[in-house]
Amino acid sequence: MVITVRLHGVLSGYADGQRHVEVAIADGGTVELVLDALTERYPAVGRRVRDETGAVRRHINLFVDGQQIRELGGTQHRPRPGAELLILPAVSGGATFS
Repeated sequence: MVITVRLHGVLSGYADGQRHVEVAIADGGTVELVLDALTERYPAVGRRVRDETGAVRRHINLFVDGQQIRELGGTQHRPRPGAELLILPAVSGGATFS
């Protein structure tokens, strides 16, 4: 099945400027397998999304069809064919407001 991965912000720069990447995984595959396939194609993206143990980094948010994967069972969630996985790095910093 094919899953569309949307890369937001700086991550697209590590995927040859691609903001949308189609990833093929086996039917019934998990978000973890989507991330594995994405990492195989774009290793620099994979290093920024997951740490050396394979866990999703703290500052990375993943959404499947608009739902946070933490609410769906984490990376073991099985997206539907044609689903969209949004990878969104957390944004912080900036000006102080009074």
